[in-house]
Amino acid sequence: MKSRERALAALNHQEPDRVPFDLGSCTGTNIAVKAYRALRDYLRLPEREVRLRSRTGQLALADEDLLEALAVDARGVVPQPPGNYQVVLEEDDDYWKLRDEWGIGWRMPKVGGFYFDMYDHPLAHQYNVDLDAYNWPKGSDPARIAGLRQQAIAYREAGYLVCFGGTIGNGFLHTGTHLEGFVDFFTDLALGTPRAEGILDRVLEIKLDFWGQVLDNLGDVVDVVCEQDDLGSQRGPFISPDMYRKYIKPRQQILFDFIKKKAPVKLYFHSCGSVYQFIPDLIEVGVDILNPIQVSAAEMCTRRLKKEFGRDLVFWGGGVDTQEILPYGTPQQVKDEVKRRLDDLAPGGGFVFATVHNIQADVPPENVMAMWEALQEYGVY
Repeated sequence: MKSRERALAALNHQEPDRVPFDLGSCTGTNIAVKAYRALRDYLRLPEREVRLRSRTGQLALADEDLLEALAVDARGVVPQPPGNYQVVLEEDDDYWKLRDEWGIGWRMPKVGGFYFDMYDHPLAHQYNVDLDAYNWPKGSDPARIAGLRQQAIAYREAGYLVCFGGTIGNGFLHTGTHLEGFVDFFTDLALGTPRAEGILDRVLEIKLDFWGQVLDNLGDVVDVVCEQDDLGSQRGPFISPDMYRKYIKPRQQILFDFIKKKAPVKLYFHSCGSVYQFIPDLIEVGVDILNPIQVSAAEMCTRRLKKEFGRDLVFWGGGVDTQEILPYGTPQQVKDEVKRRLDDLAPGGGFVFATVHNIQADVPPENVMAMWEALQEYGVY
């Protein structure tokens, strides 16, 4: 089977010839710059300047020669910054700093830093700010999709599954915490303030604007679209299911209905952490694909997830734990972990193999290749 045929079968809960493999097409399936350089060197691929898929995450945009070498079945087209935004990289004695298009401040240590962390939330403690006057991003800026239709068509003609591999900003909960800070935004939600709902409504408006332009222009040439919102931590949900159903789910329903009516695409939803308690709701609002399947988080047993939700959800991720096994395990431990996850998630289709979130900077190439070799050995139907 060719890549596109293989991946579409898996997305339709059928067993193809082997489990499809993804690296870099969607949110949460990428590789850090340092690990990417090491992997290219290990595979004896030509040295190239690494392009960034995410500056704050310090994630590489994988080159075609590496994707072909690893027989990756999907390709992603990635939204670009708006025309009125340019990255301004600043520095002090200890950090590299920047602000994103939402006005959120990020910084990375000059020594020992692997990615940028938030350090400044522009709406933190700004309780009297007029939200209408805030400088919100424009979702439908044409620069965001410039050249992407042609790229998507080329990938489809080459026989790959095509993913629109990102969104604007983050999800509803995520964006609120980034703008106000975690303490302020969670407090606003707990108190039920108009301010919290005002922020969520503006995020919804921006996302509707963004996806309207994307799908009007690319809806007929992409197969999968990616949305995201981190709803879970390592130990459990960030907010209660009741709070999620009051504030987040209704807005997801509006957004996801809009996307599905615009184009015949599969909806990929990325949420880290322990999200077991939200999965029935996510299915209800139209999520087709769940990522990254954080197997080390509470209640995220792959065998249980497949048994309870495998008829309704495609699992895209969960292939190998990236917190302990992939960076610190032996190659044999990596292979054993891959086999275990394949045994749990592959039967009946509905599984696209990817790591649990992005491959981090400290992952040795030997372990990446042990993962890949195990997929080739055990991922055959």
